Amino acid sequence: MSLIPGLHPSTEASAKRKSARWLVLAAVMLAYLPVVVDMTILHITIPSLTLALQATGTEVLWIIDIYPLLMAGLLIPMGTLADRIGHRKILLTGLAIFGLASLAAAYSVSATMLIVSRGALALGAAMIAPAVLALIRSTFDDEKERGFALGLWGTVSSAGAAVGPLVGGGLLEHFWWGAVFLINVPLVLIVWAAVFVLIPNRPAAAGGRWTIGQALVLIAGLIAIVYAIKTGVKPGASLPLMAAIFASGLALMTAFLLKQRSSTNPMLDLSLFAKPAIRTGAIMALVVSGALIGVELTIAQELQYVVGLTPFEAGMFMMPLMAAAAVGGPLGSVLLSKIKLRFVASGTLFIGGLSLAGLGMSDFRNAGAGIICYMALLGFSLSIGLTASSIAIMGSAPVEKAGAAGALEAGGYELGAALGVTAFGVLLGSLYRTGLAVPGGLTSAIPSEASGSIGETMIAAHGIGGEQGEMLRQAAKTAFATAHGAVLLSAAALLCLLALFVLMSLKETQDVHPEQQP
Repeated sequence: MSLIPGLHPSTEASAKRKSARWLVLAAVMLAYLPVVVDMTILHITIPSLTLALQATGTEVLWIIDIYPLLMAGLLIPMGTLADRIGHRKILLTGLAIFGLASLAAAYSVSATMLIVSRGALALGAAMIAPAVLALIRSTFDDEKERGFALGLWGTVSSAGAAVGPLVGGGLLEHFWWGAVFLINVPLVLIVWAAVFVLIPNRPAAAGGRWTIGQALVLIAGLIAIVYAIKTGVKPGASLPLMAAIFASGLALMTAFLLKQRSSTNPMLDLSLFAKPAIRTGAIMALVVSGALIGVELTIAQELQYVVGLTPFEAGMFMMPLMAAAAVGGPLGSVLLSKIKLRFVASGTLFIGGLSLAGLGMSDFRNAGAGIICYMALLGFSLSIGLTASSIAIMGSAPVEKAGAAGALEAGGYELGAALGVTAFGVLLGSLYRTGLAVPGGLTSAIPSEASGSIGETMIAAHGIGGEQGEMLRQAAKTAFATAHGAVLLSAAALLCLLALFVLMSLKETQDVHPEQQP
């Protein structure tokens, strides 16, 4: 009998099931929040962290990059594992690992220890991300509701990445740099309890063996390629050795892909790429996340090293990006219900490219309304673009492959972030070294590695002190501002090219709207 007068029992049960769906969504989005915040929270912390740990430019890049890089290699096998043993079990395990790794990262006493701790964070995050997307896919049977749910998830993805610098800056106003990791621990405890209570323990959707060997080949290949790129551009690096390491990485990646084609239990289901919407969505996730993360990192350093803002002030400066991204996610699902996917995706990417071009030609030392508008437009457009890629991938994937599809999408984000940090970091470092004009008389007074990054130059300037140290700081600021503009313009060109690619690649594709069946 219904507990509410006039409400039929079947209607009441339906209402309860509907309410439970949204509670599940709230739980999994909270679980994903620290994963995506950790992608960018260190961006605002880099100057403080560099000085505290006396980290080199290469160590700083590895501290940032090891997290998305390992995630990119682990997401696909973890998504497949989640399909085979259960999404709830993987999610709970991932949250526990993420909490413990956050504790270790917070109290790291060296750059090496922090890199290892960030690697453990990546393992936990790689379990969380595909399970979250798979649970959304399996919880929402109605296509319209699923589109809206994925739009909300897109908001958490983009707004969480944008809010990372603000959270990091706020914490650094009152605590030491390790607080940016320590804050994860109470959040993980709360979310773990919510997931345990709210998410049902459904049977696994797929069976079969799971071999970690294929994942290790993928990770080894990715790390070899990234290491060769990062180290090969450093002065004095052995180019033949770096070329050999790069070739070895490519060989491992090729071996991985060939194994996926021939294996009866592949880690990466290449058949998913047969669907143009999934293929294009994965490329969008890769490029957009790479450009966005790389750009956020350079802007955060520009605001602190060059403009002279505090970490919290720099985070506040980036608030328009965060606020606009929060609006763009839900709006993306609404737009896609009325406008073709290819037009929404390509249009927002092109707008994002124009916004980055505007930022690249702006002087952040004399910031005005124009920079605020460019940042808001960037967050708004790319948030819609990421929602479009999510709907394209998850809306086209069969439910029994939801974990693999979720891992594919999240893997695109993480691999894009890792390659974005690498590519833009290498470009920024190269342009900075070329443009750094060390004042006369100081060339022999500073170590050769001091020109490797603005952080290392600032450490050297602090050691010199006095008028000469200030001259070196000013030279570093000038070189970095010039390099920063070139990096933003490069990212703008990349997004505009991607917009054209998406427009053409989806030309003959049947559109995927949130209210349509895949």
